[in-house]
Amino acid sequence: MLKARKTTLILTVAILFAGTWFAGICFADGLKSDLDDFLHYTALRRFKLAKAYAQKIIESEPSPVELLSLLEESPRGYSLLERVKDNKYDAEMAQLSTQLWGIVEQGRFIRRTDPKIIVAEVKRLSVSERGYHTAVKRLRNAGEYSIPFMLAVLFDRDRQEEWPNIISALPKIGKDAIRPLAAALATSDAAVKAHVINTLGQIKYPQALAYLKLTVEKETSPDLQRLAVENISLINPAAMQVASAQLFYKLGQNYYYHAESLDPDQKVNFANVWFWDEQSKRLKSERVDRAYFYELMSMRCCEWALKADENYGPAIGLWIAAFFKAESSNPQMPAYFGETHADAFTYATTAGPEYLQQALARAVADKNAHVALGVVEALAVNAGEQALMYRVGTVQPLVQALSFNDKAVRFSAAIAIGAAGPRQDFAEKSLVTSNLAEALGQKAQDVHQEVFLAIWRRWDKYNGQTNWGAYLYRTTVRKAIEFAERSRTEAVLERRPNPATTERPDGPLRTAELQQKLLRCLGRLPERQANVFVLSRIEGLKHNRIAEILGCSQETVRVHLHRALKRLARELNDYLG
Repeated sequence: MLKARKTTLILTVAILFAGTWFAGICFADGLKSDLDDFLHYTALRRFKLAKAYAQKIIESEPSPVELLSLLEESPRGYSLLERVKDNKYDAEMAQLSTQLWGIVEQGRFIRRTDPKIIVAEVKRLSVSERGYHTAVKRLRNAGEYSIPFMLAVLFDRDRQEEWPNIISALPKIGKDAIRPLAAALATSDAAVKAHVINTLGQIKYPQALAYLKLTVEKETSPDLQRLAVENISLINPAAMQVASAQLFYKLGQNYYYHAESLDPDQKVNFANVWFWDEQSKRLKSERVDRAYFYELMSMRCCEWALKADENYGPAIGLWIAAFFKAESSNPQMPAYFGETHADAFTYATTAGPEYLQQALARAVADKNAHVALGVVEALAVNAGEQALMYRVGTVQPLVQALSFNDKAVRFSAAIAIGAAGPRQDFAEKSLVTSNLAEALGQKAQDVHQEVFLAIWRRWDKYNGQTNWGAYLYRTTVRKAIEFAERSRTEAVLERRPNPATTERPDGPLRTAELQQKLLRCLGRLPERQANVFVLSRIEGLKHNRIAEILGCSQETVRVHLHRALKRLARELNDYLG
């Protein structure tokens, strides 16, 4: 009896094992068979059948690395898939092929950035001459991901026999190594820093110049200073005549305008920002959305410029513009910002008007409405006439914003200038009243009629000592500003498509639904922001009256209102389209 039970148990285990093994074989064979059929029918241009197999592969959620391996086994598979994803005659075929290509590229990325594989290749550098060349090729393919592991060997005194091969291989990684190597210059280990300096010089890429010049200016070791000078000469000797703050500013501008030479890996939707951890003696990276990687790097370059020279003002203006530009893509801000990191508007309101005007001049020249709107509203918080009419070179950025192609920017500029009540005359003053008139939703002459009625009623208060033109201008502005700020809010929201404004049978239901959505969003606002929004946009009170009620300054009211509007716009974005 016991023997029979034992036999039964063995058979059961054997069947389970065989079943699991068979299922694994079937799954692998199924993916290989489906891929072979997809490639076969694609080569025959029988796209209907090819699409069916492509869809089957995608729905099976295959391992990216396994799909890549199977594709590489096919003599023509890789090139065939690469061609068919650009099919101009069958959009569905192109779409499915592009999805397959994305899975394959994901497999390539996983394989080439696998830490175990990179560690093995770093060790292979010192096995043999043939192994060295093979390893260099694979480490170059890993790009920036190989640098932390290669530098780790240079910190390990038990692996000194490997150092010559690591030092020789580092420059061969190429320009992808520059960002992590630049971060590694923060190490306190003079020997490793010397190797990093030499590597940056041997790669001979201009992106490294600012970091090397900062080493010349700030490094306390004469030997490292001399080494940095030598390696700058290998890249561009003329850079020795330029301050590192200026070089960082130029690099920051290149990031701001998305220079192709600074592109991160194009095959993934994220990029890495690198940091040096002195405690662990290691490089660390943080993945950030590609949508704002360039702007984050522009901000970091500006921060380095200010570390080099705290009085280098242009870096502040570029930093503000880059922050507003980063926010325009509306991603989650990176973790390295920390929970207490304020938004761009808060930083902008604490910056001097000189730097805000620099950022505005850039936004106007670039026709970037998001940056321009943010800067104008920051200027309006606490800038007086002199600051608002500030010149950058020969131009007045805020005056230029009166002619901007985005009406929300025009309205904000007109309100900011009008509220300041400028005493000095300027040629574009008619644009202030016309923009305010447009914000009111009326023709300019209708507003002017209302103004003259107001002047007529108060004629006894005009003493004749004030210039008549200036008196008329200020009266017009005061009259318009009472109502124009509400229209500006509407203009900001109109920058997004709003399906609620189109003709549709469920219009009244849509409006009621929108009201409920707005109420729910209001309930999630911080109490101070919600109070300011209700008093301003629902009760229609002016900023000075709200300040009295809440016991704060008008500037504080403006800041809370800006944040409330920004958050409501973000939360309603999906609903409004």
